[in-house]
Amino acid sequence: MLRNVFTKWLRDARWSLLGWTIAVPAVAAMYAAFWPSMRNPEMMRALEAYPESVLEALNYNDVTSAAGYLSGAVYGLLVSVLMAVFAIGAGTRAVAGDEEAGTLDLVLAYPVSRTRLALQRFAALAVGIAIICTALWLIMVALRGPAQLEGISVGELAAVTLQLGLFAAVFGALAFAIGAATGRKALTLGASAGVAVLGYLANGVLPQVDGLEWVRNLSPWHWYLGGDPLVNGVQPRGVGLLLATTALLVAVGTRAFTRRDVAV
Repeated sequence: MLRNVFTKWLRDARWSLLGWTIAVPAVAAMYAAFWPSMRNPEMMRALEAYPESVLEALNYNDVTSAAGYLSGAVYGLLVSVLMAVFAIGAGTRAVAGDEEAGTLDLVLAYPVSRTRLALQRFAALAVGIAIICTALWLIMVALRGPAQLEGISVGELAAVTLQLGLFAAVFGALAFAIGAATGRKALTLGASAGVAVLGYLANGVLPQVDGLEWVRNLSPWHWYLGGDPLVNGVQPRGVGLLLATTALLVAVGTRAFTRRDVAV
């Protein structure tokens, strides 16, 4: 039964994954459905009255178009935060969660190498992200007409959703790597959440300080949304940075896991 760590991890997490697969698209659909009311002239004037720095911090760079609204209110804030939370939680459970619960040594007692266990658990995490993102894409495609999202194509929705999934994978890989290296759940959650917050600030807040514009280029949030994939399609540079960072973190975490003692 434990020879296939990949399917067992997915089976054990099926109810949690189902909940996230329902919740993330539901939140996105709720806020996307607000777009027709946002087109009200009074609402537009109210938003435009906000300080530019506040709108920039919230990723509300363009509130006058459907693509700008979705990029800011849906993909740039709520959905991306939810996906980061899911990925960090799943990445933490992949190794550190089981280790602190005292069950990891039982799993390793079966004929499963540490490398195989680590890689298959991260692969299961990646599949979980893909399932949620697929459900999100389907609901957003279905809402294009009812929510009056004119001008946004199915392909553009696929592009931003692909980059959202890769963005989530970075934070899942970060939590996986810290947990695999330390076996400490609280440390993993805290450090990963801290990096996520710093990344958000580096994308929207810190660049507003003179001399700190460059920090945006270090943020996964910028790799994800930079170049506006909802308007311009898949951004090769952003995709490359997200994939390379994920691969590096998984490699580092797996190597650290194979070279240390597991708490019992």
